[in-house]
Order: sequence, then C-alpha cells, then structure tokens
Amino acid sequence: MSAATTRSRTARTARTPVPDRLCAEAVDLARAAAEEAAAPGVVGEHVGVVSEGDRVVTHYFESKEPGYRGWRWAVTVARASRAKNVTLDETVLLPGADALLAPEWVPWSERLRPGDMGPGDLLPTEAEDLRLEPGWSGEDEPPPNSVVSDELAELADAEDAELTDRPVAISRGSIASVAEELGTRRARVLSRYGLHEAADRWDEAFGPNTPMAQAAPATCVSCAFLIPMAGSLKQAFGVCANEFGPADGHVVSLAYGCGGHSEAAVMPKPVRPADHALDTMRVDEYALRPERGGGSVPSEADGPSEDLGHS
Repeated sequence: MSAATTRSRTARTARTPVPDRLCAEAVDLARAAAEEAAAPGVVGEHVGVVSEGDRVVTHYFESKEPGYRGWRWAVTVARASRAKNVTLDETVLLPGADALLAPEWVPWSERLRPGDMGPGDLLPTEAEDLRLEPGWSGEDEPPPNSVVSDELAELADAEDAELTDRPVAISRGSIASVAEELGTRRARVLSRYGLHEAADRWDEAFGPNTPMAQAAPATCVSCAFLIPMAGSLKQAFGVCANEFGPADGHVVSLAYGCGGHSEAAVMPKPVRPADHALDTMRVDEYALRPERGGGSVPSEADGPSEDLGHS
C-alpha cells in the first residue's frame, strides 16, 4: 500500500468516522431515552445513525408530536474505551431538512410600525438615539444665591460688555422663561438627523411625487388651508387644515396638493384645444373623366392631321 493511499484513507476516516458497532446497535436504549423525554406515542421510526466521534453515536427517531412536522428526536449515546456498556449522553428534539420552523426573531424596535401603539403602551427611546441630542433643562444651572452663580453672572456680564456697549435686555433670572418660550427647556431635543429623517418620511407620504399631488390643480404653498410650521421645517412643510382633504391634520410638503385647494373653484379652466383641420367625416367626390370644354386641350381636333413622316 502506498503512502498516498494511506494518507487518503486516513483523511477520509477523519472526516467521516465509522460508527461504533456497540453504540450503533443500542437502538432500544436510545428509543427508551426518547420516549422518556417525550410523551408516549410521539416517538416514531428509527430514521438514521450518525457518528459524532470515537465511540459517540447519535440515533434519530421520527417525531409524531403535533405541530413539529419534520422534527426528529436525537439521542446521543457513548461508550468508554475498552468498555462494553453503552451509556446515554443527551436527548434533544431537532429540526430536520423539511421541518416547520418559526420565523426568525426580530427585535421589537425593528418590528414596530407607525400606528402599532395603543392606549397605555410605552415606547422607550435609547440613550444614544441618533434622532435626539442633549437640550437645556436648567438642571445644571446653579442656585440663584450660590457663590458659583454670582461668579458666572459677573463673567457673563464682562463678556457681554466686551461684545457690545448696549445694556443686556434679558436678566439672568429670565433665561428659563425664554427657554420655555423657545421650546428648548427639555432634557433632549430633536437632532439634525432626526429632522432629516422626519422630513423624508413626511415627503414620502404627502409630497410632490404622490399621485394626488400629480393630479392637483395647484400646490399647498398657495392654499389657504395650510397652517405654517415653526422652526427650520417651515421652509418646506406645513399642516393641512382642510377637513375634506386627504391630508387633514397631517404634515404636508409645500409642493404637495390635492383637489381641495382653497382656490380650485376660481382657477382658470385649461384651454380647449382647437378642432382638427382635417375633416375625416366628409367624402369628397372626384370625376373619373374631365368634362368637355373644361380643360385647356380641346377634345376634338381642329382639322385633318398632317402626316409627320413617322414610320
């Protein structure tokens, strides 16, 4: 036997070891273990034996459990070196090639869709949510009577004096009220990424590329039912207030439109195209032969024709 043949047989044996004879014959032991783990009568026929290693074999039995079509009971048995007794290793129910499986688990954050929330439901946001960024809540501001607050006030007054000669119109105690008026006295505010994400979502739902906007007589920017928005989004979006419109109460793009435009009734009607110049309904009559005397050449010769000498 050559060295190449020996190496080939050794490699083939290492990839697919031959099942141990005593372990492969322990079908009754494996069936008893499967029936002990499962309910009586749900362990079917013995469908195969697979060698897992040296003196380690797994027996597979058909599962008759309702709802587990294509699954198999896998019972692994083993034998110690130079021992004749086969012992039980583990019993487990595994899916086969054509087993009925549950769909892959998807996190709730990826399964959630608009409109899924109901009364009493809570939707927590992550601490590192890209749609949000830290805001000013006033919690980090020192108390009014503390030494730190006086030092900060003097430092701010000195910086203001360097920038402008005019007196400061807003006192230090009114910063919180101004923040509340601007809507920034919150722990977190919407980030630029969150603004862009919301704008893309609104533009897709009520934007210029929708079929309703394509057939509209005019855009929402000239409609009286449009309520302007505040902030940077007012340049591109507003809120529809037409109760009969399809976007009532929704944020719409200024380039969106519908048939409920406030000026739809007074808009000029489209120009009616002129009639076609070619009349295809009337039949023109044409004579097969010209009338006598109607042409420039007389129908009868004036006199006898002369011989022109042609052969």
